[in-house]
Amino acid sequence: MTATRWNRRTAALVAATLASLLTAFTGSSINIALPQVGQDFSMDAILLSWIPTSFLLAAAMFLVPIGRLADIHGRKKVFAVGTAVFTLASLVAGLAPSAIVLIAARALQGIGSAMISGTGIAILTSVFPANERGRVLGINVAAVYLGLSLGPPLGGILTQQLGWRTIFFVTIPLGLVIIGFVLWLLDGEWAEAKGESFDLAGSGIYALALVALMYGFSQLPDLLGVALLALGLAGFAVFAAWELRTKSPVLNLALFVGNRPFTFSNLAALIHYSAVYAVTFLLSLYLQYIKALTPQQAGLVLIFQPVVQFIFSPAAGRLSDRVEPRILASIGMILTSTGLLLLVFIGQDTPLWTIIGILILLGFGYAIFSSPNMNAIMGAVDRRSYGVASGMLATMRLIGQMLSMGIATLLFALFLGRAEITPELYPQFLNSAKAAFAVFTVLCVLGVFASLARGDIRNKEQRKAS
Repeated sequence: MTATRWNRRTAALVAATLASLLTAFTGSSINIALPQVGQDFSMDAILLSWIPTSFLLAAAMFLVPIGRLADIHGRKKVFAVGTAVFTLASLVAGLAPSAIVLIAARALQGIGSAMISGTGIAILTSVFPANERGRVLGINVAAVYLGLSLGPPLGGILTQQLGWRTIFFVTIPLGLVIIGFVLWLLDGEWAEAKGESFDLAGSGIYALALVALMYGFSQLPDLLGVALLALGLAGFAVFAAWELRTKSPVLNLALFVGNRPFTFSNLAALIHYSAVYAVTFLLSLYLQYIKALTPQQAGLVLIFQPVVQFIFSPAAGRLSDRVEPRILASIGMILTSTGLLLLVFIGQDTPLWTIIGILILLGFGYAIFSSPNMNAIMGAVDRRSYGVASGMLATMRLIGQMLSMGIATLLFALFLGRAEITPELYPQFLNSAKAAFAVFTVLCVLGVFASLARGDIRNKEQRKAS
């Protein structure tokens, strides 16, 4: 029995970790190939931006509903189907004859990614006991950072040597391996909400409201952006009212109302992603425009942050099994805040070693925050809500990423307008980037208080066990 359980745990860890690596690598590598994709399909900048945006929007729309479906019908089943959908979408994207087909394939990848993200963490939490949860979640987070680290250099090599389509083709064998692990080596199924009904109407309201909110923020400061933001907020008000009335909600709001650790851990995640996601984007432009580095040189500088995250995330996860996650995550947020504050003072003459040092600090803070915070979220709910909790965590990540990019885009519009970034506008660009780092610093400081306010997870779990 022990061997069987060990095999099940190993299969779950391998499958979830490889899936996290798969989705992270695909997302980070395709960004390097966007210029060549645009050239091949004669895409303008707006249409080109839909290649990453369609993925984010589709993933965000489906994460929470899919987490609920997984709780009802089985997390293993949804995870396997999601990996198959992602793999099939990779094949379609690699063979895409037009820009529209490629964008549609990226949206389909987003749905597959939502099925993976909404169940992978939930499966790990279901299979491993509470005293090992931080360790395995740390390994899973490290896989994400490894994918993010490998994406730019490998994506650049593949694009330059073999063409951008190979970025999608090389992920197909990995997807097939993951499906094999799940179907043949991962015994059992986890569906603690089996038999309960699915809230289709609530899922539709949630998806439409989220799309309006996320797309609206990307359109600021235009009037369309303001209108869509208002529509999205109104949609979430309607969604909350509906969920409080329905018998079997897609998102049980009691998870937030009566669960302080869950609420503030998700809020901390949202703030953290909002504060850090656009940093790589801004520094990439800074290194190439202000420091005159080539794309390859800039990539080598930027790789320090995800590599540090990859190295320290497993250790932070293991430590959160013994030390209160609230303390670790808050320390990580403080370190991140310090790194963001230092970026406010960068200029044209800032040495590269200073930038590298700040990136190392940000990577360390990110690692110390992410795994313990994930551990806190999954430890704050019961087993029947693991899928929804996993989906909500991934949703916080996606919304935070969109908000972070939205803040950077909004500041570009205020400082630069719609103009192309030319040498004459480098001072305005640098001011906009520093303003963004200042906003991110304030956000991250607020996130420290949200992280500290969650309360102790360990004491809660000990009371549940007793």
